[in-house]
Amino acid sequence: MFAFASACLVATVLLTAATASTSGPRFAVPIGVVLAIEGLLAIGVYRIAGPFTPAVWYLQAAVYAMGIALGRARPLPPGWRAAVSWPASWFLVGSFLALPWTVTGLTLGAAVPFVLAALGVLWSVTARRETVTLDLSAPTPPELARLPAMVRRRRGLSAPGHEGLRVVQISDPHLGPFMTEARLRRICARAVAAAPDLILLTGDYFTRETHGDAAMLGRALAPLRAHPHVYACRGNHDLETPEAVAEGLAAANVRLLIDEAVTVKTRVGRVQIVGMDFHWRDRARTMRGVLVDLVRPPRGEGLRIVLLHDPGAFKHLPDDAADLVLAGHTHGGHVGLVSLGLDWTAVRALAGIPDHGAWGQRDNRLYVHRTNGHYGFPLRIGVPAEESVLELVWSAPPVSA
Repeated sequence: MFAFASACLVATVLLTAATASTSGPRFAVPIGVVLAIEGLLAIGVYRIAGPFTPAVWYLQAAVYAMGIALGRARPLPPGWRAAVSWPASWFLVGSFLALPWTVTGLTLGAAVPFVLAALGVLWSVTARRETVTLDLSAPTPPELARLPAMVRRRRGLSAPGHEGLRVVQISDPHLGPFMTEARLRRICARAVAAAPDLILLTGDYFTRETHGDAAMLGRALAPLRAHPHVYACRGNHDLETPEAVAEGLAAANVRLLIDEAVTVKTRVGRVQIVGMDFHWRDRARTMRGVLVDLVRPPRGEGLRIVLLHDPGAFKHLPDDAADLVLAGHTHGGHVGLVSLGLDWTAVRALAGIPDHGAWGQRDNRLYVHRTNGHYGFPLRIGVPAEESVLELVWSAPPVSA
């Protein structure tokens, strides 16, 4: 075990130093901290691995290789996902979940966290396809709260025929280890085939492994060219490579809205779409200023939909800012019990922000998409990705043809 622990220490130091030289200390420091913690977890797993210790050597090497790829921010070579990214992600999450076993030295049941991590791989590469009916006439509370009565879900993507507005939201695809170009292209093709009135993208298109590859983004989103009304806003990661995001979206005929609005005529009437940019600081004042400058259609003469990547900023919207706000960013809560039919997620428990589903505050309603991809924490655990058609209904139509 001494040799393994020494190798982990040396690899962490060297990789952190290499990342600092290529990407700077701002990125190297968090990488170094994560690798140091992960190395300690791996040592604990090695201690109880028994006959599987050779596999632990390989898996830990894969973790460091994945760290190198993150530091270099270069496209992934063929076969990298299967040989490195997926095994490394599985081992990292399994090691984290196995902490009770590694601390106590118990081997009984030690496979359970790694079985759960394997399910995490499945949750990370598949999506739950569903039709979501959103009742925009549902009453809203004065303080931020969930609106379960606003949502009705059913399996599968519905065919055209719904009388209200049909919307497909694509959020946080994060092209990279778990979202290939081909997979995103299939998602976009199904979005167009569902024949929605609008296709709306709510940000975060890259990971560091695909940073700046505008051509890849353009190819992945290419099926969207067949739809006349596709609009997008930016997420926090899009500010890292704004030119590539703009170029890739433009290649797919997706109109990027940066603190601006566009009004389109649909089969149910006019819809104003506001694309709110991602703002790091002074969100409340900035968003209020943007909305003040954008004239909203009068009640009964148009519907307003706001694209807001981060649902944590929803609380800063002024009263009656939108008929519906669409967000992503939280990856549905990332780790939780959603797959068991329960609402609990780690994001809401730790950060207290809307994580998935419908929310309301004052006169505003929010729908948080569980997103198509993920980034950061290596796997989804108990929170499947979402691929859905949103059917908007209301008791008194807010739009007129």
